[in-house]
Amino acid sequence: MRIMVTGAAGQLGGAIVQRFGSAHDVLPLTRGDLDVTREADVARTVAAERPDVIINCTAYNDVDGAEAHAREAFEGNALAVLALARAARDISATLVHYGTDFIFDGLADRPYIESDPPRPASVYGMSKLLGEWFAADASAHYVLRVESLFGGPRARSSVDRIIDAISGGQPVRAFSDRTVTPSYVNDVADATARLLDGRPEPGVYHCVNSGTTTWLGLAEEVERVLGRRADLQPVAVASVPMKAQRPQYCALSNRKLAAAGIPMPTWQDALARYVAGRRQATVTSSGSGN
Repeated sequence: MRIMVTGAAGQLGGAIVQRFGSAHDVLPLTRGDLDVTREADVARTVAAERPDVIINCTAYNDVDGAEAHAREAFEGNALAVLALARAARDISATLVHYGTDFIFDGLADRPYIESDPPRPASVYGMSKLLGEWFAADASAHYVLRVESLFGGPRARSSVDRIIDAISGGQPVRAFSDRTVTPSYVNDVADATARLLDGRPEPGVYHCVNSGTTTWLGLAEEVERVLGRRADLQPVAVASVPMKAQRPQYCALSNRKLAAAGIPMPTWQDALARYVAGRRQATVTSSGSGN
């Protein structure tokens, strides 16, 4: 397959390029290569390259910033998706787009499923929801909702900051009352590949690791995996002033993805693999010398 990856320089985009690069003809595009908010440029590029699949990893991810910069958020998270969907439709290409747990209000008492009604509580969440709706303009489309991403060749996530802090003996303040489903970008990339191989019914899928935890629970698991005692400090969401409201319970169920033949590993397994990979990379780097 010829696969166009937008947002290829990002955390998820880098993992997608890495996963597909050896077996497919991949065209990685950064923002410098293509501004996806410019519909004419998108249409021209897609028509010229004629990919079989477009995987969109671009997004406006500044949750708090979106409250003051709604236009930029809707351009990056919604209008860009519409441009890609229309371009994909024109050449009968499949569009893969990544959504977020922020389309929900966080008031549930069990993991959200794909058919639960969206109720975004922030500008960011509203812009991402509109992007999901626009993705349906493509002839064939998959919206994969992800959350709390970690890992990848360009890792700079909250999970990475927790790992670095505990490794360095620094205290870690973590939410004890915000429930999440951490997701390893390598597992998301692998699930994306398997989805495109199997081609289940188009639509929305929750593409997250299995299980739930709080951010404090995740920090405790990092502590266990690293084999280090850490100064973990529980924090309540309400005690931290933030411009945008966050969903307090934002765990996602991946049962629909599993029913399509794509079961996801637990977040604990994913975290252990990621930490082991980081350790191996450190050993390899320190042993290379000059």
